[in-house]
Amino acid sequence: MTNFGGMQNEIYNAGLKGILPTFPVDFATLEKRAHEALGPSLTNYVAGGCGDEHTQNSNASAFHHWGMVPRMMVDCATRDLSIDLFGHKYPTPLFMAPIGLNGEATQDRHGDMAAARASAMTGVPFCASTLANDPLEDVKAACGDTPAWFQLYTPKNKELATSLIRRAEDAGYKALVVTLDTWVTGWRPRDLNASNFPQLRGKVLQNYFTDPVFRSLLAKPPEEDPAAAIFTWAATFGQVLTWEDMAWFKSVTKLPIVLKGICHPDDARRAVDSGADAVYCSNHGGRQANGGIATIDLLEDVVKASGDVPVLFDSGIRSGTDAVKALAMGARAVGVGRPYTYGLALGGAEGAAWVLRSILAEADLLMAVNGYPTLADVRAAGVRRTDR
Repeated sequence: MTNFGGMQNEIYNAGLKGILPTFPVDFATLEKRAHEALGPSLTNYVAGGCGDEHTQNSNASAFHHWGMVPRMMVDCATRDLSIDLFGHKYPTPLFMAPIGLNGEATQDRHGDMAAARASAMTGVPFCASTLANDPLEDVKAACGDTPAWFQLYTPKNKELATSLIRRAEDAGYKALVVTLDTWVTGWRPRDLNASNFPQLRGKVLQNYFTDPVFRSLLAKPPEEDPAAAIFTWAATFGQVLTWEDMAWFKSVTKLPIVLKGICHPDDARRAVDSGADAVYCSNHGGRQANGGIATIDLLEDVVKASGDVPVLFDSGIRSGTDAVKALAMGARAVGVGRPYTYGLALGGAEGAAWVLRSILAEADLLMAVNGYPTLADVRAAGVRRTDR
């Protein structure tokens, strides 16, 4: 069992030699410095949300009205944060949520590769996005021995969708995460006011531009006529999915299928009944729809409705404390999104790995101090609603 909390001793001991951390350990400082590094355009896209961003902000603030009760006189000298998922034992309950603009977050514009290397460095699995600046095969290879998952924005063209899925399978990804809530983009004022939609400028489209089926749709290769390739991408992006599509997904892949965007317990039950291998409770970090309820407030009902099928969670995770609360509500694994992308902006793979390690350290130390030596103990303790 890894002593994730030992990171603080590394920091304090380095301080005795006059060495301060290169990257911050708190989200507020991380966000401020990352926005400076990203610049206005990328900051608007990465940090922005839908409408007046109330739902996005609620995702994060809602964790404050859930609390955990400490237990004393418990031997927590060692903690076990490992989980079993998709037939694999992971050392931590965290995963790197898919972020469609990771590729642009680093100075070299290869942020997907940096995120994959951070995964290899930490053992935290990376859920690679369809939208990337590097082909999915290269990204998977950079993950090393750490298992990776592939997130799919399902194209309208089923042959192209099948090609992307088969490529992910052949590359060695361990799960297919199908995003349900992004067949059309939500109303995002920050991007609209700047008339900035990166994909229409050819950003993060390499999985399409390198795909044989996609290239067969073009009169000229993307390298010769990028404008036509971008237009073709826009015309093929965004298949409206229904429950009837699950049979098709099951027919084209043997990978575990994860349905991302489930927030209603009836949808969770339908996902289980249709053969989903995991339910992914998420509202896309508040980027797709405004006026909703914070996802953490919906998690318990989704977990109950999912029965024995594992539930993944993201939306609003900013700290190790947030992650532990989501785990206490029954999430099997918790996705970290914007924080690790901010780490990419500050220091590439090393920056992202530092952020992940910081979140794990806080989670580990919270379990130690609160008397929860295992994640089973965390779930048994549960959470309480507070007035905050």
